[in-house]
Amino acid sequence: MSDTPARLLNLLSLLQTPREWPGSELAERLKVSPRTIRRDIDRLRDLGYPVEATMGAVGGYRLVAGTAMPPLLLDDEEAVAIAVGLRTAAGHPVDGIGEASVRAMAKLEQVLPSRLRHRVRALSAATVPMAPNPGRSSVDPEDLTALAAAAAGHERLRFTYEAADGGETRRLVEPYHLVPVGKRWYLVAYDLERDGWRIFRVDRVRGPRPTGQPYAPRELPAEDATEFVTSKIYSLVPTYRAVATVYAPAARVAGRLGDRPGDVEPLDDHTCRVRSHTDTLPWLAQSLMMLGHEFEVHEPPELIDHLGELSARAARGAGRS
Repeated sequence: MSDTPARLLNLLSLLQTPREWPGSELAERLKVSPRTIRRDIDRLRDLGYPVEATMGAVGGYRLVAGTAMPPLLLDDEEAVAIAVGLRTAAGHPVDGIGEASVRAMAKLEQVLPSRLRHRVRALSAATVPMAPNPGRSSVDPEDLTALAAAAAGHERLRFTYEAADGGETRRLVEPYHLVPVGKRWYLVAYDLERDGWRIFRVDRVRGPRPTGQPYAPRELPAEDATEFVTSKIYSLVPTYRAVATVYAPAARVAGRLGDRPGDVEPLDDHTCRVRSHTDTLPWLAQSLMMLGHEFEVHEPPELIDHLGELSARAARGAGRS
């Protein structure tokens, strides 16, 4: 193999397999001399790939963890598997990595060959997540990818936005950041026609299209995008602060009510106090019921009334007055 760049890529692909490769086997695979393999290993090290060599009759080369993440080479099956996994992660964001999963998805799908992109979309369309979280809004991964790419590339974007009452408006924006908050994704952007910063629920964004027009990023009127979104949400949407005693150990309850660290307080080995925030009473009520433990709600009164209505409805459904 006389083409040095192609040979280096093939060598790197082999080394990314988690095993140790004898120099003689690498030379045989690539149809070059062991001396050429040694020179190519040095080239990879110069490019930042941490290749470790061991001496002796059974020695060889292997790629080890370094101080930085080097580019990876993926075969077709690996690329499809990662792309589908990223789409799933984007649709069900995990605290701290939701926005990163969308950025990674946008980068990967940008370079996927059309044949693999078709397979990814087909698999995603045929896959239904098991037991989706109650109240979660459906978001099209294609839209998330388009929004993330436009924000990363500082490119103006057009889309149709559906308001809460069903009315639709056309928007021209400078996308700044995607932020997952609770059950939803939000886009932080500067609305050019309304001359101000806005947040948009991504599940209400229709047909996002990049315009090809670059822009210079503006200064966000907040410390970061997450703070900007949460402040807007809490100022515009009625939220409920629930306080309840759950008759179960705190370790069994923590993380199951969308709570933040410190929101589950152990009272003793078998009881805990829960504080949770949300904008929907049905989500709070259903989440408490799904814990599978006895509980007592102290506030808000709206949640107590809602649970009473659910109890009466369940009793009627069971044929009891």
